[in-house]
Amino acid sequence: MSITLAQAKEKLKKYGQEHVLKYYDELSAEGQAALLEQIGGSDMDILDSCKHQEELLERGVITPLAAMELPEIEANRESFTATGIEAIRAGKVAAVLLAGGMGTRLGSDDPKGVYNIGITRELYIFQCLVNNLMEVVRQADTWIHLFVMTSDKNHEATVKFLTEHEFFGYSAEYVHFFQQKMALAVDYDGKVYMEEKGKMASSPNGNGGWFVSMEDAGLVDLIHREGIEWLNAFAVDNVLQRIADPCFVGATIQRECVAGAKVVGKVTPDEKVGAICLEDGRPSIVEYYDMTQELMDAKDAQGKPAYHFGVILNYLFNVEELEHIVSQSLPLHVVEKKIPYLNEAGEPVKPQEPNGYKFENLILDMIHQMGSCLPFEVVREKEFAPIKNKTGIDSVESARELLRQNGVTL
Repeated sequence: MSITLAQAKEKLKKYGQEHVLKYYDELSAEGQAALLEQIGGSDMDILDSCKHQEELLERGVITPLAAMELPEIEANRESFTATGIEAIRAGKVAAVLLAGGMGTRLGSDDPKGVYNIGITRELYIFQCLVNNLMEVVRQADTWIHLFVMTSDKNHEATVKFLTEHEFFGYSAEYVHFFQQKMALAVDYDGKVYMEEKGKMASSPNGNGGWFVSMEDAGLVDLIHREGIEWLNAFAVDNVLQRIADPCFVGATIQRECVAGAKVVGKVTPDEKVGAICLEDGRPSIVEYYDMTQELMDAKDAQGKPAYHFGVILNYLFNVEELEHIVSQSLPLHVVEKKIPYLNEAGEPVKPQEPNGYKFENLILDMIHQMGSCLPFEVVREKEFAPIKNKTGIDSVESARELLRQNGVTL
């Protein structure tokens, strides 16, 4: 949103951020215009949140939420799948790929999705995901709209890569890109950092910002035009996941839930995955770092671990319900991070320790805003091969081994 210099000064004064224009007169005309646009388009109401973090962190009463487990799914697979296929053929289901991240932890400066995990051939993370979605396209005999969320840092590279590879055989007509909204980054006193003389420091607004970002990009109009009722949001880094899975879609519809979450049985009580649960009677997720010993030790009525099922960031959302919760705004998370910035002398600094806050919305809060959610168990070895690290647990190595087990040639 473009604003005048006078309007920018007024806005910055309101939030105590006048220092943002310190280098304005040194910028080129293009640089000045870009900074004014960033100021105009930035949500500065959130900046005060770092002073009220205790209120943001308050949790409700956590109780168990039973999952639909594998035996029940197998007993109803045919019926669930038929319902899901019917919805997909009617154009009611679309997929949303959350691909705003970079491959930094894999030792790459490229978007995470362009990382090549092949050994004897090229096999990219994006390619694995498209191949998985293509299985459903063939099963349902119809294309499925695929929305790809990028970020300020990887948009051009992602679009270029997928276009050059002709979307790995996917119909370009059904692929839509949109950029994740950015949120400003601040020091511990709530002052916005400057990344460059003509640019405020910012970062993607968290994995819960995807639907707001779609709205901003005008894609919700397309969703309405196409009659899409369900969005399957999924993370870029799980190369085995099934996307727009008819059985999952059908089970969620048949159980009359407004959301679904694919889950796996945790290997250990403290495994680094969020646990599906109820919070104050509504569906919710407790992140692994919030799991107390009491929760890890808790048992359900059958004597099994009460919080045994972990989410894998593959969710199904009802569009009408999404629009309703987003209109009410999502909770904000204030996260301590290392933020590159310009010091008082205008020199770039790359901190070695956390030096401020970033602001994020999380997809787990979207689940908590939903009236109902079906936790849907999947076979871990067939649908969960996350690539978070180069080696070790949840790595390129472990994902390769799981791909091999599932018959994928590397």
